[in-house]
Amino acid sequence: MTFINLHTHRYSADSEILEVVNQYPWEFSAQIPQYSIGIHPWYIEENHLSSDLQVIQEKLKDEKCLALGECGLDKRIEIPLSVQTKVFQQQIELVQQTMKPVILHCVAAYQEIIALKKEMNIQNPMIVHGFSKNEQVAKSLLDNGFYLSFGKYLLRNPDLEKVFKFVPENHFFLETDTIEESIFQVYQKAAAVKKLTVEQIQQQVAQNFEVVFKRDK
Repeated sequence: MTFINLHTHRYSADSEILEVVNQYPWEFSAQIPQYSIGIHPWYIEENHLSSDLQVIQEKLKDEKCLALGECGLDKRIEIPLSVQTKVFQQQIELVQQTMKPVILHCVAAYQEIIALKKEMNIQNPMIVHGFSKNEQVAKSLLDNGFYLSFGKYLLRNPDLEKVFKFVPENHFFLETDTIEESIFQVYQKAAAVKKLTVEQIQQQVAQNFEVVFKRDK
């Protein structure tokens, strides 16, 4: 059975893994078989924002493009939140022309993301990648229809195990992002925490992936 890696910055070409490889519009590679594309808040450049958005609009029509992202809001960087919000909204307007999901980068801006989801009436599935917060934040996101993806912090932070146990089976994904550990190691950790087999975790993530990513087919 395939291992699904919800978010990675490195394409491994491993036949056992379905990878959603993060791509940026200014350095797009057509060699990657499945990808997401978006403007990360760290890398907003207003001098080529218009062309970046055009590339995103074009690629969202591509079957190989599985999702918008990563994109979102980050309160711990110098780029003003107002600028980040505008760029995020522009990307959401593009993905709303499809039903493709959104892979979110969110740092200290969960209430803002929830508010924007309501304000813009976003029906596209939204997945917070690299989730590392407490059960209260997780519950707030889950109650508002978000999915959560776990990777680095599940491996690194024992306190997150309780949160991962709390997340319903039909609302989580697994990822590697930029870590050196393999997606197999992430699945092994997830299985240990949930007290399931790796195969059961594979089956659950595959079911979740089918539900969230099938909508634009």
